[in-house]
Amino acid sequence: MTEADGRERPRDAETRFVWDYAQSDGRLRALYERGKAAQWNATTDIDWTAGVGTPGHVGLLGLNLPLERNTSLVPPERWATFQWEFHSWMTSQFLHGEQGALLAAGRLVAMAPDLDAKFYAAAQAADEARHVEAYARYVELLGNSYPVNPALKRMLDTVVAESRWDIVFLGMQIIVEGLALAAFRLEYTRSFDPVIAQLTRLVAKDEARHVAFGLLALREVYGELTSREKTEREEFVKEAALLMSRRFRLAEIWQRLDVDVQAGANYALRDQKMIDFRRLMFTKVATSVAKVGLLTPGVRAHLEQLHLLRAVPSG
Repeated sequence: MTEADGRERPRDAETRFVWDYAQSDGRLRALYERGKAAQWNATTDIDWTAGVGTPGHVGLLGLNLPLERNTSLVPPERWATFQWEFHSWMTSQFLHGEQGALLAAGRLVAMAPDLDAKFYAAAQAADEARHVEAYARYVELLGNSYPVNPALKRMLDTVVAESRWDIVFLGMQIIVEGLALAAFRLEYTRSFDPVIAQLTRLVAKDEARHVAFGLLALREVYGELTSREKTEREEFVKEAALLMSRRFRLAEIWQRLDVDVQAGANYALRDQKMIDFRRLMFTKVATSVAKVGLLTPGVRAHLEQLHLLRAVPSG
């Protein structure tokens, strides 16, 4: 890739100084200004006394889960427990994903190729620190947590170890943040708990800016990729989609409920409501991938094979 003045733009450097302090991208600078104005305080802007649900919370009975009841796996008398565990699992994964986003944003400050991108990445790091703070507090209030899902951990490990700045953007801003945005909006609309509803509403606003940041950073750059470079990024998207879809087999929940893990995973894989849920979760990712020119026929076929693709434009 080359700069506008013909200079080669390095892609693999771990850390980049930028000695030109003039504004380079008015769109990024505007996004940075919006991010500064939208800062919120996890301690004072959330009513932590509004009532965090418990396993016996009556609101659980109305929790809209992305799974049909299956009494052969979860007896009717244990359905409320399953709902509680699913809620605890989801919020725990939110917390772990936010820590990954915090580390990735810190790397983007060092790796971003221009000053405006560094400014916004720094603002995003502050957002992610606040998200980790808030979700850690919420999970502590729940008193029921889960470790990081293995597929999510592998994805986060890959992103934070990547030396190519654009793939850090692609993995975190487009894929992980895109999934998070969909999840937070869904959690807000379906939640029985006023605390998590307020928290996810605030976080979703931040995440929308983060996805926009990734799109601004990559759209023009990805128009300059060589065939080999584009193929490498297509393969990255395919692997990321596979990993992220594996999260929703819910192995950790089945194990905690003493349900046969393979039977539970197969059910989650085939249940139509869960298939629709995964497709909904990937809608923003697929749209963003299309906008940066990576929803190629091969990527589209891969997403369709994983039952992740709804109708989105190809570019």
